[in-house]
Amino acid sequence: VVREKEIGTIEQINVTPIRKIHFLIGKLLPFWVIAMFEMGFGLTIGYLIFNIPITGSLPLLFGYTAIYMLVVLGMGLWISTVTDTQQQAMFVAWFVMVIFILMSGLFTPIENMPDWAQKLTWGNPVAYFVKVLRSVLLKGSTFAQLQWEFVKITLFAVAMLGLAVTGYRKRS
Repeated sequence: VVREKEIGTIEQINVTPIRKIHFLIGKLLPFWVIAMFEMGFGLTIGYLIFNIPITGSLPLLFGYTAIYMLVVLGMGLWISTVTDTQQQAMFVAWFVMVIFILMSGLFTPIENMPDWAQKLTWGNPVAYFVKVLRSVLLKGSTFAQLQWEFVKITLFAVAMLGLAVTGYRKRS
């Protein structure tokens, strides 16, 4: 979206009869499909080359990944609707994702973080994704054991996609 603002084609899109929700779905869907393919490819490589165990349900993992990708892509769409240049969008996205990854428990267990940092991870979708990946791949966790992570990530997805849709102003 921000690239189209920069090159001036956003005005042409805005005068078309397409609804903004359809426009944003068209922007989101190809990247969602690519991300799901990359998840499968990454799991395959991890299993075949690095012998990463897959003890849990792959459909459960892909279902969670599908919702998680809606969060991340919704965040990217929202960032692109509120920024004016690609450089701004990339900087904001990079800054947010670096903080999310560092606070996710991927490198440092969340339990070892100070109390204030542990509370911050409640608003971090990457932390929930890391927890689900570990739980499904290494422990063989079921949906019943991870249902609250599904609820939380679904709320994140609704919020991020809602922000993206409301942030994009279509003027005709």
